[in-house]
Amino acid sequence: MTLRIKTTASSVGRVQLPALDGSFVPAVILALVLGLVTIWAVACKTSGVNPDEPSPLDGSNSAVIDWSEAAHDVFVAEEKYGNPMRAVRVLAMVHLAQHDALAAIRPSYATYALHERAPDADPVAAAAVAAHDVLLAELPGQRAALATRLAQSLEPLSNGAARASGVALGRRAAQAVLQRRRGDGADTPAIVQYTPEQMQNARPGTYLPIPPVDFIAAPGWRSVRPFGLQSPEQFRVSPPPALDGAEYAAAFDEVKRVGSRDSTARSADQTAYAKFWYEFSDIGWNRVARVVAVERKLGLQATAHLFALLNVAMSDAYVAGWDSKFHYDFWRPTTAIRAAATDRNAATAPDAEWQSEEVTPPVQDYPSTHSALGDAAAEVLAHVFGDATAFSFTSTTAPPGTGARRFRSFRQAADENADSRVQAGLHFRFATRAGQAMGRQIGAWVVATTLQPAALAARQR
Repeated sequence: MTLRIKTTASSVGRVQLPALDGSFVPAVILALVLGLVTIWAVACKTSGVNPDEPSPLDGSNSAVIDWSEAAHDVFVAEEKYGNPMRAVRVLAMVHLAQHDALAAIRPSYATYALHERAPDADPVAAAAVAAHDVLLAELPGQRAALATRLAQSLEPLSNGAARASGVALGRRAAQAVLQRRRGDGADTPAIVQYTPEQMQNARPGTYLPIPPVDFIAAPGWRSVRPFGLQSPEQFRVSPPPALDGAEYAAAFDEVKRVGSRDSTARSADQTAYAKFWYEFSDIGWNRVARVVAVERKLGLQATAHLFALLNVAMSDAYVAGWDSKFHYDFWRPTTAIRAAATDRNAATAPDAEWQSEEVTPPVQDYPSTHSALGDAAAEVLAHVFGDATAFSFTSTTAPPGTGARRFRSFRQAADENADSRVQAGLHFRFATRAGQAMGRQIGAWVVATTLQPAALAARQR
């Protein structure tokens, strides 16, 4: 299913307007505006909100930014961030809990798991405790580090009723999200060993672990319950090209030339960005979101909403990507190039010693989930800030001394992110294209259906 979103004046609310003469239109518009203002004023009065006073929910977003960084740090400390699927699932839970807590204070958006009102709660306390409690439940070995982070978040706050209410609200939000995600299938083994029989009996085109690795990453992840998608297979990609066809041969030749460890066809800049984007997509795109949210001075509640959508989209991209990967079970370039004599394609030639520029991840080629996460993230970020947003950021896997890379748009960054996987020798070009298309569909779906603005959500009920 491909979601196509088109918003027009006549389609909003699916109301058919009667024909109006030109003199009557301004009066109708004025009446509608005045009516909306009246409704807003009544809602504010009922909720105890003064629309003329600045709200902490529109102020500093550090409670979200700091806990995004804290989540990364505790995953590095706990398991050297070795399982990105698990990590981004927890990040989605962290930011959904923060989002729901803040929506209880000011109901600007539909919520994921917590449905209540707490207008007098301190938003910083609520957001901090919500993040802390989700992380503690998922990473209990990091109790001491998380307690220190929480104390730092709460220390500047006045020790009164608002803080106590915020703490209690954050705990309820965390518990609501944790309860909703219970039994979602994420307890699947992180690795599954391949047997000698599987290695010996594999057909041409079938995935095989690349020695010395003898396992595949989390095959059960394809069945994890998504956050926003209707099912893991909702956006399953079309089949990869046939091994004996021209499209496959062209992609084979490209990755063989540019993706090898000793390639002379790859430029110095391509080598640099192959390494720059090598870190897990969820790490890099959360860093992009932090950079832009701080530079644009996005408010606290808007930042929580952004990070919830971002990590929901990326988590669902992993699930959907794993579904397609295991459905097609397509081999990686390293295996394909070394075994090209078996593919029945006269245009491909084997090289038994070929090695990729970067180490190949232990999971199938098609589609590229790295590309899917990048485009899903770019869709969310473009929705919030507009695609033509310039930014720069750094990477933990960038070559020493190369510093930050600068982009003029989220789309440009997503395209380079995808291309990096071909330059690194990790994916065929058709795998990155399929991943990007999947990511765009997932991002658009999440933006259109998840955590909608409160007024729109009310119309859709």
